[in-house]
Amino acid sequence: MGMYIIAEPCIGTKDTACVDVCPVDCIHPRKDEKEFETAEMLYIDPDVCIQCGNCEPACPVTAIFTEETIPEKWKHYLQVNADWYKNRT
Repeated sequence: MGMYIIAEPCIGTKDTACVDVCPVDCIHPRKDEKEFETAEMLYIDPDVCIQCGNCEPACPVTAIFTEETIPEKWKHYLQVNADWYKNRT
């Protein structure tokens, strides 16, 4: 199974149900992180994610997909998620 990706429906929603069910803490920013206020969405760290699948059903806005299930129009979010972690200080 491919990587999990958070896509456009998360923008402006930032429901953290996915964060609560993630066993490896790969979804950021959490509500207690300074970036939470400024981030437009949540992001999955591709280097930490273990593809357990817990986050997908937890999302109330169906924003989480795998590489295989993500709609074509949102495929660029795979890079968006990865880039957010590269740019963190």
